[in-house]
Amino acid sequence: MAFIIAIDGPAASGKGTIARALAGHFGFHHLDTGMLYRATGAKGGDPVAAARGLTPADLARDDLRSAEAGQAASRIAAIPEVRAALVDFQRRFAEQAPGAVLDGRDIGTVICPGAAVKLYVVASDEVRAARRAAELGADPDEMLAQLRERDLRDSQRAAAPLRPADDAVVLDTSALSIEDAVARAIALVERAR
Repeated sequence: MAFIIAIDGPAASGKGTIARALAGHFGFHHLDTGMLYRATGAKGGDPVAAARGLTPADLARDDLRSAEAGQAASRIAAIPEVRAALVDFQRRFAEQAPGAVLDGRDIGTVICPGAAVKLYVVASDEVRAARRAAELGADPDEMLAQLRERDLRDSQRAAAPLRPADDAVVLDTSALSIEDAVARAIALVERAR
């Protein structure tokens, strides 16, 4: 049986960085589930058809990290039929031996509720906006407004809203270096193995 690590949290909290580091440290597979939604949104057209027809080539597009792709992902992620089309893909991915790390918004609550480890990674709005602005070369105030809009949409959607699983460990990265955040996450996983 695969060892599954579910990492959820809002944009720019550090969940992707932590997920990649954990996957590398433990030799597990990694899936940034947000990329599925970004790729679906970037395809354009009918979002349900785009989700059903998603291919590995769609995930390799070089424009998926843009702010526009993130906003499109948040909008289409609120469509229940899009979510349903991508659930099976994510669950199959999670079952790969020896283990998998999935990061997103609903991994611990919907996709892999039985995950061995569930982390909910957070950071203050201002820290997240500064991180995303530095990553994209954008205005921090504009990023702050976009992140708050997205957080509101993601947490209030009817289908799989952004929230921590009841048994998730909350990891606040606001004042942590990347190394410290990763070290804390590794320690949590090691205790569960």
